[in-house]
Amino acid sequence: MQIVSVNVGIPKVIKRDNDEILTGIFKSTVEGPVMVRTLNLDGDRQADLKVHGGVYKAVYAYAAEHYPFWGSVYPELELPWGMFGENLTTVEMNESSMCVGDQVRIGTAILQVTQPRVPCFKLAAKFDDDDIIDTFFASGRSGIYFSVVQEGELQTGDKIEVVHRDPERFSIWEALKLYTKEPGPETLERALRTEALPPGLRRRAENLNGRK
Repeated sequence: MQIVSVNVGIPKVIKRDNDEILTGIFKSTVEGPVMVRTLNLDGDRQADLKVHGGVYKAVYAYAAEHYPFWGSVYPELELPWGMFGENLTTVEMNESSMCVGDQVRIGTAILQVTQPRVPCFKLAAKFDDDDIIDTFFASGRSGIYFSVVQEGELQTGDKIEVVHRDPERFSIWEALKLYTKEPGPETLERALRTEALPPGLRRRAENLNGRK
């Protein structure tokens, strides 16, 4: 596993359907070492901290392997690294292989897997396509959010080394099911046994479990 691009950006205002939208989804590739802080990378900011950012969404990673799929959906668009608002574009790391609570070392930083991305209207605004929300969910290509266990520097080309595997093995792909379909009881039980499950995701699992 490896980083192929590090991407940061500050919020900007875009217009869609006569509405002004402040969003931090626009990222640009940066070269050289970048410091990872508790809440974000240096040079990076989120626009709406109620739904983006925070300790459980400090760093967002997206697989380079997903880009050809999106290229087939949007053949008319250029898709540079960072197009999905990710801080880290990666290879050989995906939603099935990484589980909530797993920890990785990248450069001198240590990050912990927390949850999948739930897309909002700002992704639709960037692509000028409301259908992308459903496609994003249905494809399972959510990307991975991380919290920061240890601040440090990372850069393009750094290897991603797994230093801890959570024993429950509740994958990001399974976590996405808590939003997209009715998960089975075994999935819910493992979710609730996962100590590293973020509070919001835990509440959702508890609510779903209560309906069983």
